[in-house]
Parts: sequence; C-alpha cells; structure tokens
Amino acid sequence: MKPDDLEEIDKIDRKILQILQADGRISNLKLAETIGLSPTAVLARTQRLQRGGIIVGYEARLNPTKIGLGMTVFVEVLLDRTTSGVFDAFKAAVQVHGEIMECHLVAGGFDYLIKLRVADMQAYREFAGRVLWQLPGVRETRTYAVMEEVKESTRLPV
Repeated sequence: MKPDDLEEIDKIDRKILQILQADGRISNLKLAETIGLSPTAVLARTQRLQRGGIIVGYEARLNPTKIGLGMTVFVEVLLDRTTSGVFDAFKAAVQVHGEIMECHLVAGGFDYLIKLRVADMQAYREFAGRVLWQLPGVRETRTYAVMEEVKESTRLPV
C-alpha cells in the first residue's frame, strides 16, 4: 500500500485511524471492541497501515506552557539565493534545533515558513541572534509572535 493510495483505505481503516489519532495509547482489545472486529483483524489492519506508511508513529503530546515553552513564533525566511546548495544547507541547519517545530518551503513572497517554540520574547530574541539569523543563506526574516492559539491540531481529517 502506498501512502497516497486512498482507495485502499476502507471505512474500517478510516475509523481505526480516527480512533488512533484521538488516543494513540488505546489497547488493541479496546480498539477492536470499538470497531466491532476481532482483535486479530484489527491488529492486522493496524500493522498493514503502519507498513504502508499511513501510520508513521506514536508520540506523547506535551503542554508547551507547562515545560517552559509557552510562546509560539512564526518566521518568514527569505534566502539570499535560491540554489539547490543553499536550500540543502538551510534544510540541514534547521534539523538540529529543537526550538524549530516545523519548517516549510513555500511558494510566494518568501522561501521558508518556520514555526518555533520558546519561553518568551527574550528567549526568541536570543534564539534569533544566535541561530535564526545565522542560518545558511538567510537574507531577511519577518517574525510573527502568536498572541492566542485559536486552534492547534495534529489530527488529519480521514
């Protein structure tokens, strides 16, 4: 099964995916009871979804405020050159910084959109000077500090 072969994911698979997105720690027995299949059948389906790359992992979601990372910042990054070497160096450099939660190459008026988490504005200022502005190829950045999280989800609509 290829990850983009949605025709191979039936209604039961979708239900399994919905439940696992809501509770990745649910036991196979409870999942089977909820779905209405045998535990063996549900386990086989879940393993097939994992092998096919549909389920890519399980993790604990943490409350960032409770661990001292209460500020979310989005940063637009414009590179000085858009060559494969600059892109490769930039991509490699962002991988090693845990504060950077997401980094996306985008179409439009800038090259990358970064989402990061820090303790506060002072921590962001320090990170920007020490890391962000030193990333390979960075010509210009625009920062957007989040004032209120209206919606945040990792769940995909299946």
